[in-house]
Amino acid sequence: MRIAVGNDHRGCELKVPVISVIMDLGHFIHDFGCFTEDAVDYPDIAEKVAEGVIKGEFDMGILICGTGIGMCIAANKVRGIRAAQCHDVFTAHRARLHNNAQICCLAAEEDPAKVKVIVEDFIKTDYEGGRHQKRIDKIKEIEDRQCR
Repeated sequence: MRIAVGNDHRGCELKVPVISVIMDLGHFIHDFGCFTEDAVDYPDIAEKVAEGVIKGEFDMGILICGTGIGMCIAANKVRGIRAAQCHDVFTAHRARLHNNAQICCLAAEEDPAKVKVIVEDFIKTDYEGGRHQKRIDKIKEIEDRQCR
């Protein structure tokens, strides 16, 4: 798989174990930055990752900011994206299994060992489909109505 990763200045440290997990699983990674702890605006990075995913350049994305919330909100503004803030394996698993989320958003100050398991589960979990598809279709209908 091709996986896009992006972070703000708060996420520089946590990005290292995230990239390690992705590479250990044998996937290609593209790092959209940032690369220093100099302040940046997370919406700019979230948009780049989300656009790459929605255009099919990447299979999924991982975003990291202080809480994961800002990145999640910004990524979800890109039409067709389903980004989920994942703070444990349960939320990561369900985000993929039930919601077919394409982007996992993480809090920068989470324990790196915990995040490695979250990211691995997010990547390995396949969408279940079935009864969940009608809900995803309804989300698309909302987007379609709002974009008229």
